Amino acid sequence: MQQFDVIVVGKGNAALSAALEAHHNGARVLMLEAAAEEESGGNSRFAGGMMRFTYDGVEDLRTLLEITDEEARNTDWDTNTVDEFYDDLYKVTNYRTDPKLSELLITRSLESMQWLRKQGVRFVLNYRAASAVVDGRRRFFGGMAVEVSGGGPGLVQFLDQASVKAGIAVHYKTRAVSLIYDGEKVSGINAKRDGKMLQYHAPAVILACGGFEANPEWRTKYLGPGWELAKVRGTRFNMGEGLKMAMDIGACPYGNWSGRHTTSWERHAPEFGDLSLDHACHRHCYPLSLMINADGKRFVDEGADFYGYTYAKYGEQVFKQPEQFAWQVFDAKTHDMLRPEYLGKVATRVSANTLEELAEKLEGVNPAGFLKTVHEYNAAVKREVPFNPGIKDGKCTVGIEPPKSNWANLLDTAPFEAWHITAGITFTFGGLRIDPDTAQVLDVNMKAIPGLYTAGEMVGGVFYFNYPLGSGLVSGTVFGRIAGTAAAKAACAGR
Repeated sequence: MQQFDVIVVGKGNAALSAALEAHHNGARVLMLEAAAEEESGGNSRFAGGMMRFTYDGVEDLRTLLEITDEEARNTDWDTNTVDEFYDDLYKVTNYRTDPKLSELLITRSLESMQWLRKQGVRFVLNYRAASAVVDGRRRFFGGMAVEVSGGGPGLVQFLDQASVKAGIAVHYKTRAVSLIYDGEKVSGINAKRDGKMLQYHAPAVILACGGFEANPEWRTKYLGPGWELAKVRGTRFNMGEGLKMAMDIGACPYGNWSGRHTTSWERHAPEFGDLSLDHACHRHCYPLSLMINADGKRFVDEGADFYGYTYAKYGEQVFKQPEQFAWQVFDAKTHDMLRPEYLGKVATRVSANTLEELAEKLEGVNPAGFLKTVHEYNAAVKREVPFNPGIKDGKCTVGIEPPKSNWANLLDTAPFEAWHITAGITFTFGGLRIDPDTAQVLDVNMKAIPGLYTAGEMVGGVFYFNYPLGSGLVSGTVFGRIAGTAAAKAACAGR
């Protein structure tokens, strides 16, 4: 039996943020991590590292990283104001996001980024995925000007270093099994390590151990038949056990339990995320492509918006196609705009000098259906509208379904290239209902469960149907900090 003030289950961004904030508020903190140290970090290790937060201009960005006066003058920095962030989050969730949770996420996002900077996290400008040179001037777009240096692995490494400096204890290969609960309050965790049961006692427990995306049984149960076959982009350790142990004592489920963050992913990627592959399996350049299913047909508006507003739901559309795959087809005009992972060794890629030759190389696709689709698409393109990848340019199609609303270039210039994709599930949207001000878990009677808090992917009610790029890591930090502060204050008050 071991005694602490606060026990944090998990060791990703949300868990580390909670642990650090609990430590800063005077608590003796223990982290329990199911993975070995080399595999620890949860889904955060597999994240791209982009962060969506409120900023009104370059001066806000300068609180996070160094920007020279020349850079400040000669760059269009875009904005992501409070109102713009609200608009984006409400739009992509069909106005279902919880008002109080979304308010906290948005209004505390910049201060949480500044807090991360104080913990030693380094940020860099997001040249790779959120900027373009237009008419000789650098332009950022999509409200995503900043990312973590080193991506998700970098974020976990920086926070790891901060937790080591703070002296926070971590027990690896220790999987939480159930909550110690006497019917009134939570007072610790039953866990298993090396086949042996252990007890850890604390007046406050923070569950920050992710959703159920790695559990094929739960995916089938909550997401629907066929989802047991989906690729998992992230960690293999997120089996939904934190959700189960909380609901076992009466915690209230909340949010979009049939919803998930699912993206276009390399067709032949491993079953789970592989850190050695880095971004190799990402396929996010589809707004420049035609996405083609086995019947040779398009099935989404590839150019509906910048990829950061559609990528987390379009993966689901790919998975709904016959045989659960599609091809992204490009021509030579956009080749130089493709992200580096498209040209890596992991990519399943074919090329041809004619559309007829390409049609025969698209494995599993009806060639005649593909050629018919391309000819109808080319005939529908508004040729008089100029192409501009830095804005929603209105270069669209007319008279076909689905339309392509922006970036609708003719597919007419050899060589033609195509990439084979399926769906990669990132995280699940269903979670627990919390008191927004404390992140304390509520029971089915909407009463706070003494001693139990949650953060990260386990917070239900934030994301529905879709997801604006970069908001997940920020949400983890915001609610991790809230949970860590409240848990520490409650635990230390009883000393």
